[in-house]
Amino acid sequence: MAKPVRRLAELKGFKQPTPPQEKAIPEILAGKNVLIIAPTATGKTEAAILPILSMLVEMPEKPPGVKILYITPLRALNRDLLERLEWWCTHLDIRLSVRHGDTDRNERTKQARRPPDLLITTPETLQAILPARIMGKHLKSVRWVIVDEIHEMVDSKRGSQLSLALERLRRITGVEPQLIGLSATIGEPEKVAKFLVGVGRDVKVVKVPVARQMRLSVVYPEPTEEDHRLAAKLYTHPEVAARLRVIRRLLRGRRSTLLFTNTRSISEVLASRFRVWDIDLPLSIHHGSLSKPSRLSAERGLKNGELKALVCTSSLELGIDVGRIDLVIQYMSPRQVTRLVQRVGRSGHRIGRVAEGVTITMDSDDTLEAMVVSRRALNEEMEPVRVPECPYDALCHQIAGLLLEKRRWELKEILELFRRAYPYRNLTMEDLRKVVDYMHNRTRRLAWFAEEDLVILKPRNSRPLYRYYFEHLSMIPDEKQYLVVDEEDDSPIGILDEAFMAEYGKPGVKFIIRGSPWVIVDLVGDKVYVRRDDDPTGAIPSWVGEEIPVPFEVAREVGSIRAYVEEALKSGVSEEEIAEKLSEEYPADVETALRAIRETVEQFRRGLPIPTDRRIVVEGWENYVIIHAHLGTLTNRSLAYLVGHLISQRTGLAIPLQHDPYRILIQTGGGRSAQEVADLLRELASLPESSREDRLEASTIRTGIFKRRTLHVAKRFGAIKKWADLSSISLKSLLRSFEGTAIYEEALK
Repeated sequence: MAKPVRRLAELKGFKQPTPPQEKAIPEILAGKNVLIIAPTATGKTEAAILPILSMLVEMPEKPPGVKILYITPLRALNRDLLERLEWWCTHLDIRLSVRHGDTDRNERTKQARRPPDLLITTPETLQAILPARIMGKHLKSVRWVIVDEIHEMVDSKRGSQLSLALERLRRITGVEPQLIGLSATIGEPEKVAKFLVGVGRDVKVVKVPVARQMRLSVVYPEPTEEDHRLAAKLYTHPEVAARLRVIRRLLRGRRSTLLFTNTRSISEVLASRFRVWDIDLPLSIHHGSLSKPSRLSAERGLKNGELKALVCTSSLELGIDVGRIDLVIQYMSPRQVTRLVQRVGRSGHRIGRVAEGVTITMDSDDTLEAMVVSRRALNEEMEPVRVPECPYDALCHQIAGLLLEKRRWELKEILELFRRAYPYRNLTMEDLRKVVDYMHNRTRRLAWFAEEDLVILKPRNSRPLYRYYFEHLSMIPDEKQYLVVDEEDDSPIGILDEAFMAEYGKPGVKFIIRGSPWVIVDLVGDKVYVRRDDDPTGAIPSWVGEEIPVPFEVAREVGSIRAYVEEALKSGVSEEEIAEKLSEEYPADVETALRAIRETVEQFRRGLPIPTDRRIVVEGWENYVIIHAHLGTLTNRSLAYLVGHLISQRTGLAIPLQHDPYRILIQTGGGRSAQEVADLLRELASLPESSREDRLEASTIRTGIFKRRTLHVAKRFGAIKKWADLSSISLKSLLRSFEGTAIYEEALK
């Protein structure tokens, strides 16, 4: 590296490079595109930026404009990065700036007049400056692009949009900028590397073992007498009190702890329970719904030692600086391996230190799942990465961006440009025409399509085009949610999303939430007042945002543990010996393993069939039929829709359904027996694959999730305004109007 950079590294006390720095710096200095996969706090940022700063310093002639783009998925990361890089840039006389949605006008003007050498930004702000007259020109000088926390974007439409933006950037620069991707946790590194650089470009993957010195354990607490007393004090159940007791004991022995939950509501409940128990416990909360000052205050409090713990959600998974963390507690199974590794990676925040994570579980499913996820994390068996295939909504937005840069485009030019982006490598002329047709035929035209010449033009009235492009910079769906309140005691019951409310949100409508029927009494703003109803007949199943899915592979392994327990019991092995064997294979003590298998042991002793990875069990229970299937969240969801649709067709009634990664609960009202449902599953299994797919599609378009996704896609296409009031229109008519369009097809995908 250049002498000035080496001198500064010595000044900083960097005596020798960390493993990622040792492997990546020579490759970057050689001009290669590089994807760095390494645990948190191993100096990844310096591994990427120092060789680039070195090359910039040694440039014989520095062209005016931005030379380095540093893209991060979170504004909060931008803030941390600015503090981290300011020292290096000041000493090397390199101009550094941050630009995102909150950047004030004075700073933007300053950047336009005197562009920084290094610009830290978000994917959305890059979208905003690509077609800008002055900042767009400044981007011509970009020679290096760093994409931080790339795993956060690779499997989302945000990533699809970024991949197209990078192709547009290459067109502007006229050269191939060197790309560096940074990630702490990722499955299928080669696929992620291709996503980073696009089609037909070389890339080097530098991988440092993620599960470095990582210590994981799973604890399933047993309630004690003390927990029963505590439960009465905290107005909760003894099982919850037992979990809180274990968490508090772990907090006492540590200086700073992150306590991760899977939802914001659980974070709020946990924090409030601890406040009731001990008002002096220095603990706070951090999640995306809190105001920016609240989040900053929580981050600072943990960093400077005022707080002992933060209860948080995925908002703190990424590398936001909260100082040194001694321990990560995961409350209930993290559901996914990458999520656990990312979260536990926040602890042991110093080179060579052990990252320690404890998962506190709530029942047998949760415990076995956490054991499987933890074993896979230690063996680095990450989930496969699923990159969205040619998303039409992101494509529509990027074609609009091209028209802002140049008035006339041949479709073959766009096809050639965008097929270099990995998510669009299979883009066809037919796909392109579907999207361009929509842009041409909508009421406020976004493009003029000359079909005979296969050319699109910027419309004469370009105001709708500008408005659409700049109002839809983000691919993250904006969604309105409604709080359901019991009118009797004003207590909150749950949440409904806007798609459900648009279709059914009228007084007198009966629906099911949390397994019970309720009737809508009144709507006041974003609150839905309801009263309980004893008769579930005709009630509509409610739906709300999707939870973190448990992967198919994890659910199958949980099933294989149950199969092992069954076989071992058949061979005369005691449950204690089975628990000992499991605690050797999985990071859980014998007591936790024993509690986790207790239900399976009881089923075996009663002579009942046990659901496993190779056996689906159908059970009749009162007015319900339960399908026990270890197939994971998404597969069970699809199967539930399909079975519900077929039963509904045969009975003429709406069938309330619930599902989780291990079972499907069908409320038949006594109209269907377990045997009939089992026969239906056999019938489905015997159908040709194409026939099953047709039925699955027919069942999907009737579901709440399809309606919800259609609204998301329609908003991204600009067909519905972001915060449109949908209460005055028929959702059914709206969805019908999208049939045969790119919007409908994308929602179904």
